Amino acid sequence: MSTLQSDRGEAESSVRPKVHTWFHEPSNTACHCIIDPATKHCAVVDSVLDFDYAAACTHTEFADAIVAYIKAEGLTLDWLLETHAHADHISAAPYIKRQTGGKIGIGEHIKDVQKVFGELFHDPSIPRDGSPFDKLFADEETFAIGRLQAYAMHTPGHTPACIVYVVGDSAFVGDTLFMPDYGTARCDFPGGDAHILYRSVHKIFALSPQTKLYMCHDYMPGGREPRWVCTVQEQREGNVQIHEGVREDDFVAFRKQRDAKLSAPALILPSVQVNVRAGDMPPPESNGVSYLKIPINVFGR
Repeated sequence: MSTLQSDRGEAESSVRPKVHTWFHEPSNTACHCIIDPATKHCAVVDSVLDFDYAAACTHTEFADAIVAYIKAEGLTLDWLLETHAHADHISAAPYIKRQTGGKIGIGEHIKDVQKVFGELFHDPSIPRDGSPFDKLFADEETFAIGRLQAYAMHTPGHTPACIVYVVGDSAFVGDTLFMPDYGTARCDFPGGDAHILYRSVHKIFALSPQTKLYMCHDYMPGGREPRWVCTVQEQREGNVQIHEGVREDDFVAFRKQRDAKLSAPALILPSVQVNVRAGDMPPPESNGVSYLKIPINVFGR
């Protein structure tokens, strides 16, 4: 545990943000609103724009519920935070920003992801410099949500840009971890690495045992009801893939074997092209229409 994490851990139990969560069933995504009760400022983590792939149409029903809640509660939106460039849903951050304001933030290594996918899609319009995000967070960089103090923790492995946002006694972990009965993120996307994911998870495990961990997804193993919050201690003791005592080499072997059998996410091709642009669609062509590219024989097995 770093000195910085240790010092912060001592204060975590005394700072408790209010968290309101929406669950997007089509993508199994948990979107969280982090609220400072003292100032009514807030941040939204991992928002979702509905997308009908077959019709190539976006819808805003889920995002509109987020906007409605912010307005009904009299909240001021400071941040729209992304934990990584999602491969299973499109971000609604630009849409929500237009309704409520706020800055769109992500980890600074999004530049690495933009470069990889800009080349994969052979698309010079995909930026390579972190734009159009408003803020690129460095590892352990601090920021505020109202009076709540927060910091970013770089947790690569699933993607190079994955980041955890630690706010008081809570941490928003993206895809790095799932609920203990499901395990961890896959590592077979471009830039993924199971060795690095193992080390990133142990950075999370170094937080205070009672830190609440909020997941980005829940896949409801065994048909149970959706869940998206547990503690560091529950993950350490009960994660089915990476609980305490699991060796790095064993985890990597398991992860590689499991990932080799997984299909690509249904929305990976449209989602990545949009999310590396902070949720913006590709620039319209001369007819005023935006297009998404489909590379052939790239993700198939």
